[in-house]
Formats: sequence, structure tokens, C-alpha cells
Amino acid sequence: MSLFKLSPIAAKQWQRFKSIKRGYYSAVIFIALLVLSLGAELLVSNRAILVKYEGNYYFPTYGGIIPGRSFGLDYDYETNYRDLKNQIGENQDNWVLLPPVPYSPLENDFQSLEYPPYGPSMENSHYLGTDTTGRDVLARLIYGFRIAIGFSLMLLFFNYIIGISLGSMMGYFGGWFDLFFQRLIEIWSNVPFLYVVMIIASIITPGFWTLALIMIVFGWMSMTWYMRTVTYQEKAKDYVMAARACGASHSRIMFRHILPNTVSLIVTFLPFSITSGITSLTALDYLGFGLPPPTPSWGEMLSQGIQNLDAPWIVASVVGSMTVVLVMVTYIGEAVREAYDPRKFSTYE
Repeated sequence: MSLFKLSPIAAKQWQRFKSIKRGYYSAVIFIALLVLSLGAELLVSNRAILVKYEGNYYFPTYGGIIPGRSFGLDYDYETNYRDLKNQIGENQDNWVLLPPVPYSPLENDFQSLEYPPYGPSMENSHYLGTDTTGRDVLARLIYGFRIAIGFSLMLLFFNYIIGISLGSMMGYFGGWFDLFFQRLIEIWSNVPFLYVVMIIASIITPGFWTLALIMIVFGWMSMTWYMRTVTYQEKAKDYVMAARACGASHSRIMFRHILPNTVSLIVTFLPFSITSGITSLTALDYLGFGLPPPTPSWGEMLSQGIQNLDAPWIVASVVGSMTVVLVMVTYIGEAVREAYDPRKFSTYE
């Protein structure tokens, strides 16, 4: 017997989602990219994954600094594993296993007397070239993707917690409670968000948590309005009146009866909230009010690419990556919205 069994309606919704091929395959690819980005250090790093030298294995190399003299090199600072691999060559007794992209997103790689940026090169493992300071574009794209997704998921979590809780209470209780928060949201929504960010950026250097806090403070209102409306509609239905007649508490009615009936709205907005988080962080970084350098950021790379159009691989890489990710999320959103359409699984004909 399966330990996890979907309800009949949930099973139909899942089958409907799988039948929308572009949304389903976009979800599979997106989840795969997310999982790979969580293990980015194994794919993109200037540290070796595994080193065998004179019968000894060095794994992992991430735990601390391994000096060059440990491998017969003539220096005591951190080993350059790319140079070590070149020096070892084809030796079968000693070898170095490097990540597919053997560069750190913060590492400057100057390979010639010419100033960067350097174009794409398979020989030097700069598959998408470097930026204007010699940092690998692909490495920064991957780490920037992880930061953007983490940022958007954090915003999603807190905005949904605040928006769903407050919106449900506004729609359920109504009265002075509803009126008070309506006026509060109307006032707060008129505060210019970008000006607030500019003022804060002029006082302190905004970091990941600072930006996340600002975005959470201003980002919960839209979900609150939606939840207020749908809760107000649901509380007038017969099953809520029946629950009240049975003596159910307010919290039980909201969280055990009304909230499950609004799950289609919540799930439908998930992909679009993720898209909003990614684009918001990218826009702030592009304008210079986002994450501080040298943090890997799609917005900073886009700004750098626009200012250096003679190196088209920079802007092309960023725009291409953003387009692919946002299109996939849009397809997922369309499939989820179609799968959770209540008209598809209504018990009434």
C-alpha cells in the first residue's frame, strides 16, 4: 500500500497538470536546475572535488586551505588546482578531479596581457567568456540563479504567511478590523518603494537580508487583498454556516474549512510570485540599489553587459538565462492554473 495517496480530486488535478506538456516539462527542468544550483560548489568552483597525490586522497578540499607545498609546489598559500592539474598532466598515479566549471564566481582570471573581458573559450574552460574584471560568466550565472531563487522563495514564504493570515481574518471578521487594515493597506501601498530603497541604500550598504526585509514589508499587500476577497465570498456559503451551527471555533472554520477551499488561488499565484521576486531583485541590482559587489547577480551582470556591448556574450548570457527561467515559470503557472481550475472538477453539471 502506498504511504502517500492523493485524494480523487488531487489525483485528477495532477493528471491534468501532467497532460499539459510544456508546463510539466518546464516544472521538471526547473526543479532539476534548482537542485543542481544547491550543489553548485560541486559543479562550479576553483577547488578540486578530489585529489590523489603520492598515494593520498584529499577530499573534500572545501574544509580548509591546503597549501601548495602539500602537492610539491613551491608556495604556502592556497593551491591553484588548475595549475596543479596542468603540472601533473597525464600521470596515472597523481590526478586532480576538477568541477566542470573550474572557476569561482568571485575569481579574477587574467590570462593574457589584454584587458578582460575575454570571449568564450573551450580551451580555458570559460564556456561563456568572462566579464570586464575577468570573472567567469557561467559561474556567476549559476550562483546568481541560486541567489535569485533563494531570494524569491523567501519573499514567497513570508508574503504568503502574512497575506494569507491577515487577508483571511479581514474577510472573515469584517467590521472595524477589516476597515482598519483596508485604510492601512491603502496608505502603505502609496509609499514609493523605490524611494525607500534609495534612502536606505544612501545610509547603509544593502545586503541580502536588508533587501529581503524591505521587499517583505512592501510585498504582502497583494496576497492580502486576494485572500480577503475569496474569504469574504466563502464565509457566506452553506458549509461555513453548518460549521458555525455545530459550534466550530473561528480558527477552526478559517483554517480547517475556508482555507482548504482557497488552495486553488494560493497555488495559482505561486509561480507568478517567484517570477516577481526574481525580476525585482534583478531590477534593483541593475539600478545599483541591490546586492553589494562582488556578489553574483544577474542584474549587475546585465548592467555590465549593457555598458560593454562590444562583449556581446555577457548581455546575451544574462538575457538568455532570464528568458529561459521566466518562460519556464510562466508555463508552470499556466499549467497549475489550468489544473486547479475549479470548473474542471466541479461536482455539479
